[in-house]
Amino acid sequence: MKSVIAEHLVKTYRKGEVVALNDLSLDVEEGTVLGVLGPNGAGKTTTVRILATLLKPDSGHATVAGIDVVKNPDKVRELIGLSGQYAAVDETLTGWDNLVMFGRLYHLGRQPSIDRANDLLERFDLTEAARRPIKTYSGGMRRRLDLAASLIVKPKILFLDEPTTGLDPRGRQDMWGVIQELVKGGVTLLLTTQYLEEADQLADEIAVIDRGTVIARGTSDALKTQVGGERLEITVENTDVAAAQEIVARVSGHATHLDLRTISAPVSTGSVALMNALRALDEAKIHPLDIGLKRPSLDDVFLSLTGHVAEETVQETKKKKRGGKK
Repeated sequence: MKSVIAEHLVKTYRKGEVVALNDLSLDVEEGTVLGVLGPNGAGKTTTVRILATLLKPDSGHATVAGIDVVKNPDKVRELIGLSGQYAAVDETLTGWDNLVMFGRLYHLGRQPSIDRANDLLERFDLTEAARRPIKTYSGGMRRRLDLAASLIVKPKILFLDEPTTGLDPRGRQDMWGVIQELVKGGVTLLLTTQYLEEADQLADEIAVIDRGTVIARGTSDALKTQVGGERLEITVENTDVAAAQEIVARVSGHATHLDLRTISAPVSTGSVALMNALRALDEAKIHPLDIGLKRPSLDDVFLSLTGHVAEETVQETKKKKRGGKK
């Protein structure tokens, strides 16, 4: 059963000058995680805002739990949770006050709101900070509180729009653990991200969006296979390069690629090709400095599909260049 269905969504801004969504269609199977992967400006947030009833499409149709998001937005809101890119909490209030306030806004009643707030604060390891103002929280704590707020009504369907944006690696790992627990509890999840590793780690299926439309969809493994499968890579001493290149070409049956002392070629037999290469190298008395099978990463997938790297890779490259300046 499909918990979320979006069909031919179109959304433009500035009287049609800016196209955010261009005939976008996707769906999410009940009890699964769909990772929506794309760079900044690809249309991820616009998609979430339409599905969460915060924005109306110019055309197209969308349902959540079988309910039309345009015709019956109130019914949709009763079933969903939403955590956006930026924490939607009041910084002047404490964490506990924020969660109780969200409970009251959802008409849970005073005591049920207090009970739910206490449960969520414990679940997200925020009990010790519960009575502190949000402005004293770290970025990771704010993100956890925002996610807790989205779970006040125990939603069946959860939309997470770049939930780990701005977190350090440790904070990102912690958030992944929380998300995985939610999925084990039966929540259907649509997760948008520009982090390739995040989609690989969390999603049952991945939809790749670029310029407002879905350009590919499948499991992480299926998308990687689409790029070209495994490659055999061998690094040897300079004096052994020519002989090793002949061996790799013979084992793989394909033309080789040479990068300094590293020879690579596509292989279809995986570990069998690796073992054959090791035997041939041993017979030729060549001792490789490194040898292995390399599967395409989601970085490779994104580059192959879109013709450009994901925003995450661009930002990381810029950071490394800045860090290398003296």
